[in-house]
Amino acid sequence: MGLFTKDIKTMNDLFVHQLQDIYYAEQQLTKALPKMADKATDPQLKQGFLTHLEETRQHVTRLEEVFKMHGVAVKAVDCPAIDGIIEEADETAGEVADKAVLDAALINAAQAAEHYEIVRYGSLIAWAKQLGRSDCAAVLAKTLEEEKATDKKLTTLAESKVNLRAAS
Repeated sequence: MGLFTKDIKTMNDLFVHQLQDIYYAEQQLTKALPKMADKATDPQLKQGFLTHLEETRQHVTRLEEVFKMHGVAVKAVDCPAIDGIIEEADETAGEVADKAVLDAALINAAQAAEHYEIVRYGSLIAWAKQLGRSDCAAVLAKTLEEEKATDKKLTTLAESKVNLRAAS
């Protein structure tokens, strides 16, 4: 089902489709984060990726809970956006020889994924409320707050030391 196809006729259809999209995205990130942690040279960045990996696994579990709460089957649909973000991160990481610059590139890639997730979760929360599913919105809001916190940690790490080291 494509985003702008006749298969999406109602707000509920859109909500379910985006749940399936972010479910796929979170699953892909559980595969990408260990690779990013392996490539990171800054110990704090490496640990941050591993910590967020554990959070991401919890995000997958929460999404499964929302599917069940909403009475629909747990299902993922391909998400070309997250696939592209991950592919670009892999390509960029492969092109960077300087390890300090690589850490800056990894933060940038991670923030691209975080920003995508923040947008998706924000919309899902709004739509859940419109559909009278404040229960689903509350579960999704926990994840949104974690995504925002991770983005903030990445910004702080980049601005306080990683970008400075990469530029020197």
